[in-house]
Amino acid sequence: MVKLKTRTELKKNIQAIGLFFIIVFCIISVRAYFLQVLQANKLAQRIENQHKSRILLSPRRGTVYDRNGTELAVSIGVQSLYARPGLVTPDPAVVKKLAAILKLPRSTIKKRITSGKNFVWLKRKLTPGQAEAIQALEIDGLGFVKENKRYYPNKELAGQVLGFAGIDTQGLAGIEFEYDRLLRGRQTELIANRDALGRSLFIEGIQPNANIQGHDLVLTIDKNIQYIAERELQAAVTLSEAKGGIAVVMDPWTGEVLALANVPLFNPNQFAKFSQSVRRNRAITDVFEPGSTFKPFLVAAALEEEIIKPRDIFFCENGSYRVNDKIIHDVHPHGWLSVTKILKYSSNIGVSKISKHLGKESFYQYIRKFGFAEETGIQFPIEATGFVPLPYRCSDHTQSAMAFGQGISVTPLQLAGAYSSLANGGHLVRPYIVKKIIDGQGNCIREQEPFIRHRVVSEQTAHRVRSMLQSVVSKGGTGSKAAITGFTVAGKTGTSQKIQQFQKGYCDKRAIASFAGFAPADHPYITVLVIIDEPQKMSYGGEIAAPVFSRMSKLILNYLHITPDKGMQSVQKGRKKIHIISQADDYKDEA
Repeated sequence: MVKLKTRTELKKNIQAIGLFFIIVFCIISVRAYFLQVLQANKLAQRIENQHKSRILLSPRRGTVYDRNGTELAVSIGVQSLYARPGLVTPDPAVVKKLAAILKLPRSTIKKRITSGKNFVWLKRKLTPGQAEAIQALEIDGLGFVKENKRYYPNKELAGQVLGFAGIDTQGLAGIEFEYDRLLRGRQTELIANRDALGRSLFIEGIQPNANIQGHDLVLTIDKNIQYIAERELQAAVTLSEAKGGIAVVMDPWTGEVLALANVPLFNPNQFAKFSQSVRRNRAITDVFEPGSTFKPFLVAAALEEEIIKPRDIFFCENGSYRVNDKIIHDVHPHGWLSVTKILKYSSNIGVSKISKHLGKESFYQYIRKFGFAEETGIQFPIEATGFVPLPYRCSDHTQSAMAFGQGISVTPLQLAGAYSSLANGGHLVRPYIVKKIIDGQGNCIREQEPFIRHRVVSEQTAHRVRSMLQSVVSKGGTGSKAAITGFTVAGKTGTSQKIQQFQKGYCDKRAIASFAGFAPADHPYITVLVIIDEPQKMSYGGEIAAPVFSRMSKLILNYLHITPDKGMQSVQKGRKKIHIISQADDYKDEA
């Protein structure tokens, strides 16, 4: 027998059910408010994404110019070919024609046009000839979309400096990589509707949205100076049957890099055809033992510390000098030599004895002050720092070897910067390669100014070393072939053996020949470094690198309209530059 509920119990049940429905209604109301108000935009976008397909297209990168406004890297409009597989007939004759024009395997073409998708790229960024040939076929189901392709109008010129951009115009090396965020424009989209299965349904005449271009760059590189450096370097590498070569040209007063040349040359338009070793900008990324080009810095340090004077003499042991259990040799034996003649004849023994007077700690401090064993701050990807052993780890022989550039490693850019400090009166100036950044409206949003890192030596010391380096280029000096008719030249030769791979010691058959200097010596206008890697003929720096310096510097000075009778004008210009940057930065020391 079923017991009937009382009136009170029924009332309570009705109230509970009512409360339940009120709670459910509140939950539904809150959820509806959350979906229709708070998440309305997000859900609308999700619905749109479900019904629309977005295909990203290459953005338009900014242009890279040289210092005079010549285009070095540009973006050009090209056609990319797509197919709508359901509308393309996979006829063997059609596949054969497409494969021949696009230079793709027939199997690849057939696979793409029978993929079952509604959209596939057949090939992106066609040449004008390929686009015209495809259009002439009039094949149903094929279409074109305009994209942007990176193009380097001067081919190999400054290839390792510029780097290159990939298929989606993303910077992959060099300046293109370092400034990719600024150069890259906003990516454009090709939008199409989707069907219920998620397949793209393109409508004829669809166009990508507006293309927003990236920022432009103005480099410190001078196209003509870069061409001179590359041409003369290439000729020297060929003549000496060398593995390669590097050249750096700088304005010693401002730190502006006028040329960075690397041989073998590299064409960024065809970057995939070149190995990584060729694409690398070795003037910044690679290190080497500087050899005798390092000797002037030791002499400058000893002069600055007033340990020696230019006319002090040292006995050079007639070409053979024992330090601990090892022997140091000179190429040509000498007896007593003054400090000036030690540099002129490049005596290893002479500088070894000077380094002993200077001391390990002091020598190390000056090496660092000249900018070695640290980045220059040029803002280029993968800059090497080199290596200098700490004083407490140096034996007497290691210190002696460092005096003539062995047992340490430097980058070519560091070495050129250190010579610039001797040229400009003793200031270490930060090198730079990007002069201006310009936005899409043509406004300069950033301009690099010369920056003095610190003073290395006094102006008097720098002047004394410059005078000594002029003797190197005079008759009888190791760098006499670096002389330029009508100009005074200061510089130093270098010949350093390479370390043997997987073994201790140096290899007699693998060397680096170099010459570093500046001209005109009494009023420096350019600093030039020439390095010839593993020459098979004329292996000494004075034989192969010095003549390259002479020819290169003469052509550059002529191009810049610097003549001997304009010497004092150059002096005034240089001093004005130093005055401006020292006044602005008050001799800032980054340390």
